[in-house]
Formats: sequence, C-alpha cells, structure tokens
Amino acid sequence: MSSSACSEIIDDIEDLISSQDITPKERYSSRKSVKVKAKKKQDDVVLDPVIGDVPGTQTIYVKTWGCAHNSSDSEYMAGQLAAYGYKLTQDKSKADLWLLNSCTVKNPAEDHFRNEIGSARKEGKHIVLAGCVPQGAPKASYMNGLSMIGVQQIDRVVEVVEETLKGNTVKLMGMKKENGKKIGGASLLLPKIRRNPLIEIIAINTGCLNQCTYCKTKHARGDLGSYPPEEIVARARQAFEEGVVEIWLTSEDTGTYGRDIGTSLPELLWQLVEIIPEGCRLRLGMTNPPYILEHLGEMAKILAHPRVYSFLHVPVQSGSDQVLADMKREYCRADFEHVVTFLKERIPGMTIATDIICGFPTETEQDFEDTLSLCAQHKFPSLFINQFYPRSGTPAALMPRIPAQDVKVRTKKLTDLFYTYEPYQHKENEVHEVLVTEVSHDKQHYVGHNKYYEQVLVPLNEKYMGKLVKVKIVKATKFSMIGEPLDQIVMPGLSKPLQSGEISGIQRPVCIDNTKLYASICILLVSLLLRILWMLF
Repeated sequence: MSSSACSEIIDDIEDLISSQDITPKERYSSRKSVKVKAKKKQDDVVLDPVIGDVPGTQTIYVKTWGCAHNSSDSEYMAGQLAAYGYKLTQDKSKADLWLLNSCTVKNPAEDHFRNEIGSARKEGKHIVLAGCVPQGAPKASYMNGLSMIGVQQIDRVVEVVEETLKGNTVKLMGMKKENGKKIGGASLLLPKIRRNPLIEIIAINTGCLNQCTYCKTKHARGDLGSYPPEEIVARARQAFEEGVVEIWLTSEDTGTYGRDIGTSLPELLWQLVEIIPEGCRLRLGMTNPPYILEHLGEMAKILAHPRVYSFLHVPVQSGSDQVLADMKREYCRADFEHVVTFLKERIPGMTIATDIICGFPTETEQDFEDTLSLCAQHKFPSLFINQFYPRSGTPAALMPRIPAQDVKVRTKKLTDLFYTYEPYQHKENEVHEVLVTEVSHDKQHYVGHNKYYEQVLVPLNEKYMGKLVKVKIVKATKFSMIGEPLDQIVMPGLSKPLQSGEISGIQRPVCIDNTKLYASICILLVSLLLRILWMLF
C-alpha cells in the first residue's frame, strides 16, 4: 500500500475520532428572536432572489468541517432540506445556495471556512452559515450581511434557507431551554441524510462543564445540555430499524452526560446496549478525564461488552501537571494514567486514543519532556498531535507565545517518537471479526474495525460491505492492518440499510409479495362464498 494512501487513511481516522472536542470562558449572549433584514451588499454585488416554481425547488450545497457532532448537525440539516423538497448536490458550482457548517477548534479550520465564504461570494451564491464559528463570534467582519443558523437552531434550517433565497438575511442564534434550563438542542428524531447509511451519529449532549483556557468551542456550544435518555434510545432504535450497523455517540464531552438531568453516562449506555442488534457495534465518543474517573468500574464492564467497541478517546493534552493547571483541565497526569491503566488491565487489547497540544504558552522544555515521557510509556496507537493555536477571545490568546520555531521542533520530536513503534505488528496471523462500513480514501480497500476499533482493510468486494467479516491478519502497518477474509460473513442488523441520500425517518414503501396477496384474496373469496351458502341453506 502506498504511503500517500496511508496518509489519506490517517486523515480519515482523525475525522472519525473527532480530535479535541474541548471548551473556554466567556460566551456571547444568545439571541432569542428571528431577525430579518434586507440583505446588504456583498463586495458591491447585490444578489437577486432565486425564484423557483414553489419554495423548496432550488439546489443546495452542504459543506462541513470539524467533529462528529458537526457532521451529525449537517446530516440533520440536509435531511430537513431534502424532505422539504430542496435538491442537494455535491457540485457547488450548480448550487443556488451554499450551507457552510463551521468548526472553531483550530485556526486552519476557520481559515478554510473563511476562504469558502469568499469563494461563494465571488461565484454569486446565496450563503447560510452554521456551526461553532458564527455561533461563537457572530460579529466577525468577514461574515457581515450573511444568514446564520445557531448550533441549537438546526431544526429551523428550512426557514433560514427559504428567506435567504428570497434575498433576506436571517439570524437564528438562540439557545433552546425548557423551564429556564438549557437542553440538548433540536430533536434527535428529525429527518436526516446520513453521510454513511451504515453509521448513525447521535449527539447525546451539547456543551461542557470545563473552562479550558485555550478553547473557543464553549463560546459556541455553551454549558452542558443533555438529551433525555429515552430520546437517545428512540433515535438509536430507529437507526437500527433503518439498517444502520454502527452507532457513534458524540458530544463535546460524553463523560459529562446526564449531570444536568439527574442521570449518568453508564446508565444511558446500559439502556443502549439492550437494543443493539447482534453483530452491530456502539462507539463512544470523546470524554475528558475528570468525568470518567468516578465511573471507571461501570465503564470497564460496558466497554468489554461484545456489542461495544473497546475504544475510548481521552485527550490528555500535556504530560505536565503545571501545564494542565494553566490550561484549567481539572485533572493531573496521575488521574489520566489511572484511567488508562485501569481500563487496559480489565479489558485486554483496549484502545486508548489521546491528544497532545505542543507549545502551550506556559510550556517549558521540562514540561515538554514530561509529555514525551508519557507518550513513550503508553505508546498510544492513536495520537493526535496539534500545535497550539491562539483562539481570539480565550485567556490563552493573551499569554506570551513560545517562538513558532520552538513549537515546530517540539511537534517534530513528538511525531518522531510516535513513529518509533508499530502497535499492530504482533497481531499478524491473528483472526479477528471486523465490521465493514467504509471505503478507504484511495478506493483500493473497504475499511472495517475490530472489537478494539483498530482499522482493518479488506478486499474491495461488495459482499463485505455492511457485514461482520472474520479475517486473518496478513499484514500490519503503522496505522492499520490488512485482513484476508475467511469463510464466515454475517449480515448484522435488522433490515437492509437505506440507500445513499435516502432520508432517515421517512417511512419507506412496503413491498407486497404478490403470491401471498393472491392467496389472501382467494381465502377471502372462499370465506365469503361459504357465508353466502350458509345464509341460503
């Protein structure tokens, strides 16, 4: 397999795992009312309204950056637009309107977002902005005059798109509350179009309880708001009925789930485990160390369950207690290591993924050496290495920065350490069951995951897609394994998956067996004839 193909797969894995779902301090005040005003000039060009036969006949392009939570939001917005009648396209040049769903974790993600807005303006497209960037900083100059939809207002995307296509500017940025208390957001039972019909992403809560000094996500997602467990279970049940074989639970911090509504993450997970069909899998999203510590015993039991991936993403960010204190991460190195050792001792093969930020403003050389020693000791198979980015409005952005060259040197040292070990080499010749759900970026393999959410590549044969396949590991690389399928193939799940682009939540037509229908009619006619004869005689 070529190195370029490998690098593409690595990028894909980073997208799947949703690196660094974190949070900071002040928040912009929420707007609770719809604000509609005449569209201002955009680069001296006034866009004419797009007129169709009826509202909902135009074409929409949806672009998404960021974590799994953002991906789920885009799937919901696409589903509502399609259900209303809008046509969705991946060819942005043919679209009447671009819906751009942004990420605020890092500067590069926001830069891509800003550049895409510039491209849309140049092409004369109508634009609707969504996601954490407009929610967290709605007054940024490069977003002037554009419609915006807040992270908790995605259930009103049709209204915003419709008004924008008429030439109006609409901003819906309020937080959803019940009895004065923040809730998870828009209903989980809305129509959606899954990017992958085999995978359902469920956001179990939004926001978090932290005040990390480097993170801007809390400006957008705010404080913790959890969905009721019964709504999450209902969404999961519906997804399985629609042929989904893998559920991802996501949020800014899954470990905090339920603390605002009198429940907990383990309580939710036990309810979900009961409804997962044989052969299907559940993957738990990112959790910060403080909120998993008190549930470690229960979490070990759940992560060992045959229908739950033995995988957990726990960002540590630094191996130095002083840096963790400066980041306001609310745990120390020993806490994080306790999580790692506890789970690995009780679940042989358990995968722990983690994140590191290199070059936080207060990080000394010794602090960085502490981080190196942590990574060298645990040899994390999935290690997401990020340079510090000062995000405007966060406390860390006001701190004196470490010289960029020093940050690059540290990043390279940690990257070099990461490449000194191969986590899967010892698994050659082992037999694993893998659930196949994706196509690799190089289009040369299908991608499946074993019980430990390790990536296993299998041949590009349609009979494997969506199946639980028993394979023999014939080769191991730094980031994945190659599996040779054996005879055993299982079709998990309850039904045939939706087709690509088909809307979830819309009842599918029932196929009637003509033979059975004919037999039923014959039985009915005979019974009627017998009744007539009985009445006559």
